[in-house]
Amino acid sequence: MEWLQFWKLYQQEILLQSGHHFMLSLWALSLAVVAGVALGILLAKVQGLATPVLLVLGMIQTLPSLALLGFLLPFLGLGIVPALVALFLYALLPIVRNTYTGIVGIAPPIIEAALAMGMPPAKRLWQVELPLAAPVIFGGIRTAAVINVGVATLCALIAAGGLGEFIFRGIALNNAAMIWSGAVPAALMALAFDLVLGVLEKFARTIFKAFLLSLCGVAIGFTLWKLTPSLAAKTPKIGMDAEFKSRADGWQALKKHYSLGEFQAVELDAGLMYQALAQDQVELIGGYSTDGRIAAYNLQVLEDDKHFFPPYEACPLVSRKTLAKFPDLNSVFERIAGKIPDSVMQRLNYEVDKLQHNPREVAQRFLAGLQLNTQIVREGKPDLVIGGKKFTEQYILAEIFKCLIENYTPYTVGLKGGLGGTQIAFEALLHGEIDLYPEYIGTGLLVLLNTPPEVYQPILHQRQQVSRLVADQCLQRFDLVWLPALGFSNSYAVMMKKDRAKALKISKISDLIKYPKN
Repeated sequence: MEWLQFWKLYQQEILLQSGHHFMLSLWALSLAVVAGVALGILLAKVQGLATPVLLVLGMIQTLPSLALLGFLLPFLGLGIVPALVALFLYALLPIVRNTYTGIVGIAPPIIEAALAMGMPPAKRLWQVELPLAAPVIFGGIRTAAVINVGVATLCALIAAGGLGEFIFRGIALNNAAMIWSGAVPAALMALAFDLVLGVLEKFARTIFKAFLLSLCGVAIGFTLWKLTPSLAAKTPKIGMDAEFKSRADGWQALKKHYSLGEFQAVELDAGLMYQALAQDQVELIGGYSTDGRIAAYNLQVLEDDKHFFPPYEACPLVSRKTLAKFPDLNSVFERIAGKIPDSVMQRLNYEVDKLQHNPREVAQRFLAGLQLNTQIVREGKPDLVIGGKKFTEQYILAEIFKCLIENYTPYTVGLKGGLGGTQIAFEALLHGEIDLYPEYIGTGLLVLLNTPPEVYQPILHQRQQVSRLVADQCLQRFDLVWLPALGFSNSYAVMMKKDRAKALKISKISDLIKYPKN
């Protein structure tokens, strides 16, 4: 089976990320149990406090996980801290609510008997109320544990690690084995948490106090371990998205080509890489050469002096079936062939990324600048659908394509942007879910066609030959047509802060071999 083969190949990394995922989930759960039980006790003892507090916790629980993580980023940055805070907040509601419910649900005669025996409040709470409420509290802890394991997979998007790295990498590459390698261990971990806590729940009244003290120790231990400064040399980090980490023209091959073994790869959502670099949480990123945030963040693109990356001319990629059905698409795209140089594409990206302009408005202004019509905007059932990957440039290009087609043909165009990665967009095109999308020649060479090195190495830097090879093979193997190039090449690029590059006298990727290690 493909999944078992993948497991054998990446066994060490899967086990490492599983351990990290478990640690993060247990740490957050321990903090939530300690704080949640204390808060639940407070709500049970202070009349009128329960309703507003539970309402606030309920509102937090309903927030989408990614939205909460995004909200925390400006305050806590990237990494394990915002992930821990998010998991802690999600775990609070079931623990607080069940603690409150368990204590207020104790039969009044029992409380009266404790009072008659002269028990002080603290002793009554510790010896009577908490043991009696323990089964109900354990139910809340079980729920919180399962929630934590599930939400922790999303924390991979903010460089917190865990099994989510395999899931999001697999989605980007449309690799089912990779997705299962993250999803199956996460599901088993959630079941294990639930099973163990379910067994402990049967003895809840006798072990709860020891259990609570143990989790206090876990919370304190993990926190002290995290706060203790490491004496080891700091490993420089390079941020990258899931696709770049796994592609044939991505990090593993680049690291070998330039002998960059000292750098630690940090997997991030593509939209967060630049923020991580700006906040000095990574030293480098693997980004895109036409990205508008290069200027926005004052970054230095390092020269690919050993010629690792292939040409990445952008072109509309369309099925031959679609071209036969809509033959005037050829003449439509001829109107912008070669009209978008690198500098223009970077400026368009800048307008969306930095200036927060709407991609449709940016696309219309660009076409108007070429003296092309932009007035017609059609609504209704689409005649053809344009797809795009989930980064700014693809949204802009999709809007340019839509505006161009609707103004120079009678067709109505639908958009299906934000597709999770190259393989997902490609599969959508092959299966007729979209009719065309913007793609890059280098991506076609190494990802779509998976061309072996012995075929592409001799011609790698001969743009015309690479383009001809990709076009011929895509037509022959997939019945797909590459329309004329748009004029720019969006290459992968290694970049760092410009002032840092100047201080270290780094201008080329090969200079990184002298990057300081502490």
